[in-house]
Amino acid sequence: MQIHGFNKTTLLDYPGLVAATVFTGGCNFRCPFCQNSDLVLDPMSQPLIPEEDVLSHLAKRKGITAGVCITGGEPTLQPDLRDFIIKLRALGLKVKLDTNGYRPEILGSLLDEGLLDYVAMDIKSSPEGYDKVAGVPIDMERIKESVHLLINGNIPYEFRTTVVRELHGEAEMKGIADLIDGAERYYLQGYEDSDRVMCRGYSAYSKDELEIFLKIFFEKVKHVEIRGVE
Repeated sequence: MQIHGFNKTTLLDYPGLVAATVFTGGCNFRCPFCQNSDLVLDPMSQPLIPEEDVLSHLAKRKGITAGVCITGGEPTLQPDLRDFIIKLRALGLKVKLDTNGYRPEILGSLLDEGLLDYVAMDIKSSPEGYDKVAGVPIDMERIKESVHLLINGNIPYEFRTTVVRELHGEAEMKGIADLIDGAERYYLQGYEDSDRVMCRGYSAYSKDELEIFLKIFFEKVKHVEIRGVE
């Protein structure tokens, strides 16, 4: 596993658990508002953390750290992802995967083997707007397959969208609602501008504005919520 970041303790990344977060490098998307542009564009410019060091630390924290969130970048690009997850589970840790859902064959295999305990999948936009927001040409059937796997699976999951004023409007929200119809949980996340984003010049909606978008999902999703906006 190419690990380029390791947050040893988090109360935010894995719902309900004291966890650690592992950051992988590389991504198959180029979302212009991405907050981890260094991991996406030039992962090898970031320090490489030996897998053994991560596992050794987690072993010492047994009984305190209960789970690990694997994020990125896009973790499903890592050829050693499955083997790493098996090592985490051997330590008695629950595993949460953050993914853009563009490799349903990897997601499906991990789910079939019972190697995941929670999945958070980013939904970038409506099908019509996906290319623009993902920054690359998108085969929507791949996204739809991952959505289907999670909705029809047997582990907790969430869908989430970082909402950007210049990229998302009512039409995009309605398209997302149709895409994830029947989902258990969906979160609208506020955009935050920073020096780390891939492209500057984007802006956020206010919480009141996001509340209006939230209503679009009430009949489609069991639990909807705004996250990361005061």
